[in-house]
Amino acid sequence: MKQDKRAGDIVVFRFPQTNLEKGKLRPALLLAKLPGEYDDWLTCMISSQVRHCVDGFDEIVQENDVDFKQSGLKVTSVIRSGRLAVISGESLIGAIGQISDERLDRVKKHLSNWVLGI
Repeated sequence: MKQDKRAGDIVVFRFPQTNLEKGKLRPALLLAKLPGEYDDWLTCMISSQVRHCVDGFDEIVQENDVDFKQSGLKVTSVIRSGRLAVISGESLIGAIGQISDERLDRVKKHLSNWVLGI
């Protein structure tokens, strides 16, 4: 992916499976660029399987949400905060949209609260 990337972008790439096998082409949320000289990004998977949503941890993007259209998602989807990966920017196929800054802040807050045990 050659274009500029920023936290909050929804991108498409092959999200790895937990057993490290090659995964399906999936949307993912760019959370933050890792410090350092490499174009590595912390990402989390996005799934249309909203039944997997963990209340108070994951974030559902619904079709009637104000940022749904700009997200590029086709159906109501869940940002799965527990499905994290560090991905090289070179492996990203492209951006399809972005979420609102407010939603990105909520996702980051859920993650930081979990890591800190809050």
